[in-house]
Amino acid sequence: MNDFNFGEVLNRAWQIIWKHKILWIFGILASCARGNGGSGGNGGTNYQTTGSDNPSIPGDSVVQGFQQVGQYIEDNPWVIFAFIFANRLLFIAFYAAGMMGRIGLIKGVYKSENGAQELSFGEIWSESLPYFWRVFGMNFLLGLVVALLVIPPVIIGLVTAGLGFLCFLPILCILIPLSWILTIVTEQAQPAIVLEDLGIMDGLKRGWEIVKANVVAMIVMSLILGIGSAIVGVVIALPIILAVIPLVIGMGSLRESLTPMYIALACCALYMPVLILFNGIITAYVQSAWALTFMRLSKPKENAPVFVEANA
Repeated sequence: MNDFNFGEVLNRAWQIIWKHKILWIFGILASCARGNGGSGGNGGTNYQTTGSDNPSIPGDSVVQGFQQVGQYIEDNPWVIFAFIFANRLLFIAFYAAGMMGRIGLIKGVYKSENGAQELSFGEIWSESLPYFWRVFGMNFLLGLVVALLVIPPVIIGLVTAGLGFLCFLPILCILIPLSWILTIVTEQAQPAIVLEDLGIMDGLKRGWEIVKANVVAMIVMSLILGIGSAIVGVVIALPIILAVIPLVIGMGSLRESLTPMYIALACCALYMPVLILFNGIITAYVQSAWALTFMRLSKPKENAPVFVEANA
């Protein structure tokens, strides 16, 4: 679309999330749908005296701890199934929170664009609930389709020691741009479902119509948001990287002392809330920009002036 103003959309997205910082919370929720992780640590003494007056090596203590855990799991195999079940429940919970975050951002941007001076979390949350299952179902179905297309080649490649990958390489090369297009269509289908109150299939059709009618604008916007968010993401993750790199380089010294590992874990734990906040702001900005893109491109064209001949 030749008259699409990228600068206006990008600038307006920042203005909205900066004015309505409550959208940062929805950004944090939306980022949950992109994958999550956690870390934990435990404390202990660096030296432990044995009866032979020889200090135990911290690395050996860690190995012994893992061996004890392994033995416990071997004696109680139900722990594995309990862990898998809990992990799946946690994944579903995070994914559901991510869908609510996306819907909340779309709603918040729409309300701001229509003159709302203040946004409340409770109001946006309650207004987002009616669209939850539709947005959740659409993303789940698309994820399932992608998994069915990707998993079989991967399994065949592993079974055939990599030879199968050569056969499926052309297909995988096609899947990469297709997945990119699918992502863009999804970003337009979500606001279509929320703002135009459409069903799953109608939302996908509407998203496809917007993308098909504005291919160049969609590709450019996708590149701007994708590359830009990736660069900013690396920058805000630098403290974590800088804390872990020395630990990886000096891995051999951990046998003598676990202090570097404790320091690295402590630094990561202290920075994690900041990282989550920054990631939420980035997600809020990206999703707001996509919502504004839909709102700008879905507006009906203003009719050109019609000149009527005057009666003589």
